[in-house]
Amino acid sequence: MSAPPTQPTVTEREARQVAEAAREQDWRKPSFAKELFLGRFRLDLIHPHPMPPDEDAQRGEQFLAKLRDFCETQIDSARIERDARIPDETINGLKELGALGMKIDTKYGGLGLTQVYYNKALALVGSANPALGALLSAHQSIGVPQPLKIFGTQEQKDTFLPRLARTDISAFLLTEPDVGSDPARLATTAVPDGDDYVLDGVKLWTTNGVVADLLVVMARVPKSEGHKGGITAFVVEAASEGVTVENRNAFMGLRGLENGVTRFHQVRVPAANRIGSEGAGLKIALTTLNTGRLSLPAMCVGAGKWCLKIAREWSAAREQWGKPVAFHEAVGSKISFIAATTFALEAVVDLASQMADEDRNDIRIEAALAKLYGSEMACLMADELVQIRGGRGFETAASLAARGERAVPAEQILRDLRINRIFEGSTEIMHLLIAREAVDAHLSVAGDLIDPDKSLSDKAKAGANAGVFYAKWLPKLVAGPGQLPGSYSEFKHEVDLSGHLRYVERTARKLARSTFYAMSRWQGRMETKQGFLGRIVDIGAELFAMSAACVRAELLRATEDHGREAYQLADVFCRQSRIRVEELFGRLWANTDDIDHKVVKGVLSGTYEWLEEGIVDPSGEGPWIADATPGPSRRENAHRPIR
Repeated sequence: MSAPPTQPTVTEREARQVAEAAREQDWRKPSFAKELFLGRFRLDLIHPHPMPPDEDAQRGEQFLAKLRDFCETQIDSARIERDARIPDETINGLKELGALGMKIDTKYGGLGLTQVYYNKALALVGSANPALGALLSAHQSIGVPQPLKIFGTQEQKDTFLPRLARTDISAFLLTEPDVGSDPARLATTAVPDGDDYVLDGVKLWTTNGVVADLLVVMARVPKSEGHKGGITAFVVEAASEGVTVENRNAFMGLRGLENGVTRFHQVRVPAANRIGSEGAGLKIALTTLNTGRLSLPAMCVGAGKWCLKIAREWSAAREQWGKPVAFHEAVGSKISFIAATTFALEAVVDLASQMADEDRNDIRIEAALAKLYGSEMACLMADELVQIRGGRGFETAASLAARGERAVPAEQILRDLRINRIFEGSTEIMHLLIAREAVDAHLSVAGDLIDPDKSLSDKAKAGANAGVFYAKWLPKLVAGPGQLPGSYSEFKHEVDLSGHLRYVERTARKLARSTFYAMSRWQGRMETKQGFLGRIVDIGAELFAMSAACVRAELLRATEDHGREAYQLADVFCRQSRIRVEELFGRLWANTDDIDHKVVKGVLSGTYEWLEEGIVDPSGEGPWIADATPGPSRRENAHRPIR
């Protein structure tokens, strides 16, 4: 058995090729968001709003009632924040409730909830304490159950799913000390040895890793005779010899999070525990995240609802200059933003979740947009709540209680939510991921034109194909229903939402034209224009949110469930969103991207080092990135299984 290799050295192009190979290449089902980026407003794909079957809804509501009672009576969020740990009895109570198996099929002992009700449950638990929501989400959305559900063998499902539904906590281990969003540099190895693989390496930021019983581990299998090799997924028993949790990490928020550093030294894993084939690990990870990403924005919905509740109660009680602060325009605009955005974000998550349950549409872009939009907007809502609360917003709940006031953890939710812009794909990576999917149709027909490795004959063929595609596509971007005053009239009632949908249709075509112009202008350099691509994606996110908000408002109106109020919230959200969209369009072409790049080069070369004079740096000593050389652990095992 050969020694494990050191950190792979890869070029930018090689890294992109690894990521591209892991993508789902085909679009077998329609996608509302994909069509939107192509300038086609397919309202028929989301309206009428899909609904869960009565049986699923009844089962989901029954569990939510039990979970709400548990959250209200058994979860002490202040204790979790104070002790920086979730009490074992709380986790065991959730196990007894069946919360570990919310997404696991009933035949394996799970609850078999739909994506819609799983997300509602996460929003509820997350509002009680975000660290608990993160524990349950990491266990089921990206931990062992989801990849086994999609890619596992029947034997693997029979072996592991009953444990995961009731007793065993799982974690997902991909990131390494020097590997974040560039998996091509993955250094953890899994060397074949008879009927086993031998794992060596170090994993960082292992959410649930400190308390987990079962792990999904991504490791590189060396290519050899009889072994295709490549990044591969394994189910690993956390109690295996050679597995050491070397550190429980601490963060600015989510203080109860059981997140650590895990070292593997000569860990033997049966080949039967390999998920999928060798080399399929990244594809498994990305496919798992397609719907797994919906759990994070679901908890952002819960955060938005809580921010709205506190803003309403506080702004009515607090008076300045003779009236409640809510009626001062400077504060009122913030409350309106929180209310409208919470409504729209819930609309986005519920719509994407129901589409996932129906499995009629490909929702990889919708789920990614929900994650991106939810994480960004939730942080803004929490920040506005802190501002509305003033000095009390900056004060801890414990301090407020100590001097006799209501213990409102506004500063805590701001800290807790901040990680969502980094978790499960940072905002910057989400921009690039979504942009890649959004331009997939263009690259499919014209990609060879800008690929330096393609031959002249390949480029000629691509040119011909592109000519046919664009001859049909471009004329359709000139006019559409958005220019007809009577379009979408079914959304015109006491409050008129039809104009907003016409705006979405017109703007989707404008977005597609802008993307085409940029590709024509920059061609192969398009992938380096990350600022431009980010704004394109942000416009698409706003258009998706506007569409979802209008469709949800009409659903609530049709079911006579707060329909009038829903229309009002959808209207104000769309008006706010349209302002953001117009600003983003302006910044597509009027920005400081090029000069920013020049300044960055100057900063890194030391040109502006004089600007740093006059301070002291309180940072400690040590390397920027910890050593992750394979080998035996020299630390005490911090693994703490909960029983």
